[in-house]
Amino acid sequence: MPAHRPLSHTPVMEAEVVAMLDPARGGRFVDCTVGTGGHARALLTAGADRVLGIDRDAEALPLAGAALAPWTDRVELVHADYRQVDVVLDERQITTVDGMLADLGVSSVQLEAPARGFSFNRDEPLDMRMDRSAGATAAELLREASERTIADRIFEYGEERHARRIARAIVETRSHEPVVSTGQLAGLVRRAAPRRRGQRIDAATRTFQALRIWVNDELEGLGRFLHAACTRLRAGARLAVITFHSLEDRIVKWGLRELERAGEVAVRVVTKRPLRPGTEEIGRNPRARSAKLRAAERLP
Repeated sequence: MPAHRPLSHTPVMEAEVVAMLDPARGGRFVDCTVGTGGHARALLTAGADRVLGIDRDAEALPLAGAALAPWTDRVELVHADYRQVDVVLDERQITTVDGMLADLGVSSVQLEAPARGFSFNRDEPLDMRMDRSAGATAAELLREASERTIADRIFEYGEERHARRIARAIVETRSHEPVVSTGQLAGLVRRAAPRRRGQRIDAATRTFQALRIWVNDELEGLGRFLHAACTRLRAGARLAVITFHSLEDRIVKWGLRELERAGEVAVRVVTKRPLRPGTEEIGRNPRARSAKLRAAERLP
């Protein structure tokens, strides 16, 4: 029997993050979504003096700890939602930092780990929570929500044009059996909205994205995070945010522009257009293909 392959995650746009945050000058950096530690390791290798790593997924923190073991005296890992970064910093009496990163994607570990429910490539419980210690699962939301709410969430968060048809199928199915597994949901969606000729992505992709965003309330508070993060930067320090779908990117794009325009926090947008991964990186890591990096710099 083959040995179990250890779960791993390849950090997206690692070189671009290091170039944008410039840890070679030293200082304290915050990785608000530390995951398994890939970006934090790159920052430390490039010269960061200290890294505070935050993640809402408690199951990722031991993996990050292992990856960052050579710098154990320079790293602190905290179980918290990245949108609570100001609370985390206040608890440690940290007023300003030399750079901050938030990678808003789902990690390979979350996608590949059994029983997390993020992927429709395996049949497993329909969970999808990034923090399994809190909140309702995807199965619970689909059990309780009205047909209209389900349709609205799939349309809004997944940009799925067959959202009403899919919601109707979910409600009809749950009238005689609960929708509780990824395989069950994926099959239901594919029957309700079959893949069109020439369509490259699986018909269930947009619905699964929508449910993940809904379960984890991913868009709520993102604008407030941008403001809180920028207020904690020292003059010359930068915030970098990596997004993976248009809804997040739109919030980050306009949120940073509004901070720059309003002047309440003295920042300038560094990326008039988002940075994208190169073809070589996409070849090595296809999950990077939709990544966009935007950044802002604190002014004196």
